[in-house]
Amino acid sequence: MTQKLFIAGGLALALLATSCGSAGKKQLVVAFSQANNAEPYRAAQNALMEKLFAQYADVKLAIADAQQDNSKQVAQVETFIRQKPDLLIVAPNERAALTAVMRQAMEARVPVICLERDILEPNYTSYVHSDNVAIGRLAGKFIVEHLTKKYGKPKGQIVAMRGLLGVEGEINRNRGAKEIFDQYPEIRIVADPVADWIQAKAKDRMTEVLRGQPKIDVVYGHNDPMAIGAYLAAKELGREKEMIFVGVDGLGGPAGGIKKVMDGILAATFVYPLCVDKAVEIGNRILHEPGFRAEKEYVLDSIMVTPENAAQMYEKFTVEGMK
Repeated sequence: MTQKLFIAGGLALALLATSCGSAGKKQLVVAFSQANNAEPYRAAQNALMEKLFAQYADVKLAIADAQQDNSKQVAQVETFIRQKPDLLIVAPNERAALTAVMRQAMEARVPVICLERDILEPNYTSYVHSDNVAIGRLAGKFIVEHLTKKYGKPKGQIVAMRGLLGVEGEINRNRGAKEIFDQYPEIRIVADPVADWIQAKAKDRMTEVLRGQPKIDVVYGHNDPMAIGAYLAAKELGREKEMIFVGVDGLGGPAGGIKKVMDGILAATFVYPLCVDKAVEIGNRILHEPGFRAEKEYVLDSIMVTPENAAQMYEKFTVEGMK
């Protein structure tokens, strides 16, 4: 089985220096810098990465949790670089903050996979992600269709619950949806609070919005936890039936967005793939196939999840260990 190390923010990573197993066989070290283990999406990424790398007896996986702290993540990546892993995977917390340190990794000739969030410069061997603009457009079209059915024409009031500002996912999930909304002058975004991807923050921000907005038709959360937090705030005030809640991520498991669609809490969610499957596939080839040259970028498709296909998607996207 793959050896797994979970590295807290301030701990040394000296164990990565071990390059040989007990039988003298060289072990390959994969270092994964995770933006924040606490988010359900990222916990699922970790679980799937552990499962997939466990197929390779010669691979040791170390996961460092940046706890949504840029300086902590930069320091963790710098420590990984000094340990010279055979592969570095980074899920950046923010675009600008990780750009320079990932350049350092490339200059140190450490292969780097940028996972799911981008950085300001292409300082990576390969970038595995989905298209957040396209996901935003899909969400926008779903919302427009809902409002058209509700009012007989595209009109209504939307709350956009935004993720961490400056992160590619927040920028482009917002941009894609606004491209659609802006085509219809009677559709308005009446509030766009920032909740940093966190359910509890979204609940607090939505409570504030509800007190100031007597009419809301749709809440568009840039991820499922924020959409769920908004729902919980509306439910507390007895207003959850006035509006629908739309999210992004589409995780499986009992706490994931797909189950919330099945439960009637979310009207829809849009799967942002974990991107781990492709990252491990590419990473394994980098580790075990001398001369392999990865593509600079791999773009994975999204899927819309509604009550009609939610049960099927739940089985498809529930990672073992989440059930």
